[in-house]
Amino acid sequence: MKKISLFLSFSCFVALSANAQHEHHLPSKDTLKSGYEQMKEHSMEMPHEGDRSTHSMDGMSHAFSLHLPMNRNGSGTGWLPDASPMYGTMYHSPKWMYMLHGNLFLRYTHQDVTHKGARGDKKVDAPNWLMFMGQRRVGQKGLFHFNTMFSLDAVVMGGNGYPLLFQSGETYQGKALVDRQHPHDLISELSVSYAHAFSNNTDVFIYAAYPGEPALGPVAFMHRPSALYNPDAPLSHHWVDATHITFGVVTLGIRLGKFKLEGSSFTGREPNEKRFDFDKPRFDSWSGRLSYNPSPNWALQVSHGFLKRPEELHPDEDINRTTASATYSLPLAENSWFNAIALWGMNKSKDHSSENAFLLEGSWRLNRWAIHSRYEYVQKSAEELVLTESEYGHGAVFPVNAFTVGVGYDLWHLAKTRIAAGSQWTLYQADPKLNTLYGKNPMAFEIYLRVYPSLMKM
Repeated sequence: MKKISLFLSFSCFVALSANAQHEHHLPSKDTLKSGYEQMKEHSMEMPHEGDRSTHSMDGMSHAFSLHLPMNRNGSGTGWLPDASPMYGTMYHSPKWMYMLHGNLFLRYTHQDVTHKGARGDKKVDAPNWLMFMGQRRVGQKGLFHFNTMFSLDAVVMGGNGYPLLFQSGETYQGKALVDRQHPHDLISELSVSYAHAFSNNTDVFIYAAYPGEPALGPVAFMHRPSALYNPDAPLSHHWVDATHITFGVVTLGIRLGKFKLEGSSFTGREPNEKRFDFDKPRFDSWSGRLSYNPSPNWALQVSHGFLKRPEELHPDEDINRTTASATYSLPLAENSWFNAIALWGMNKSKDHSSENAFLLEGSWRLNRWAIHSRYEYVQKSAEELVLTESEYGHGAVFPVNAFTVGVGYDLWHLAKTRIAAGSQWTLYQADPKLNTLYGKNPMAFEIYLRVYPSLMKM
């Protein structure tokens, strides 16, 4: 009862307070301009230090630049396309601008349990997250920004998270989690940043977080427009964007026109199973990322990082991770949007073969309807799947394919909050050697209610 009460309180808070997340209206040309540029066109100034004016802008600028649109904000310091939809409630004061947004699913998931001996499971759960951020001008060329993110995953779902076939990564009660997605920490981000504009085309910034996200991989799955309708974490999560909750991060970056180059020092160890505390910052790992947005519709990135002992159960194993991605966003008509991403990630550790992951996902929204899909190919080792090497062979790697398709429909629109009903179906195909554990072509099914905010009008 305590968990249910906490969950209901959180649901009400999201429904009543997060009055804006991803909804879709066709943007005008001004949508793709920064709030600062829109202000100048209307003979207004962004509030800055010492300005007593109560006149506030209609929207935030980008978190790390006065000369980029807020639509480019992703997770951490990552970039989305400028044409991306933006969901969240905005608040203003004379000097500050704030935004609140989140995502919550109340669902039933059934990960194949029909095969005798299968690793599947079923559960009623509620994946969720909530973000609150704010920023203000510092002088004429400076911008200060803070970001916070919270999740009640561990409260609602318990320490072992939710069932998800072929998923792996992190631990619970000292054992590796397998065929389950781990819950996220209660405090998933506490970050501050400062950006300085030398010109319209040149910015430098510093980002510090405890916890937060280093410059490694694309925008994390929870914040990608193409993934908003899917309650499940990708199977490739720990090949691409699992560093989105890192206890200790410092990133330095520079933007030159359409390019951004950044580097991070951070803690390589992934969060431990205690989801309500702060892990020890180590700053023993590093990463670098090059981002390029050639047009308002595209965001491209390549990145590489060294992770010092990321897995708690393998304290002597370091990982080199390389990623590349292309994100696309296209507004089609009133309340209609198409979003997609193609990404690749690779983990390489000493004395092990490289393990690759590829993901292609997309979503199409048409007024109150939304269709989404995801295809993944991931190479999972026997170690990842907690299989005995004596039975499956030393260094064995198993290819796993997963295809998901789903549909959602907005039932109610309350103020700036939306409640949608949805369902999705997943088909898995893995190495035949795993059939005794998973069956041949296992399937998964889930239904859910989703609470989320409406599209922001720029």
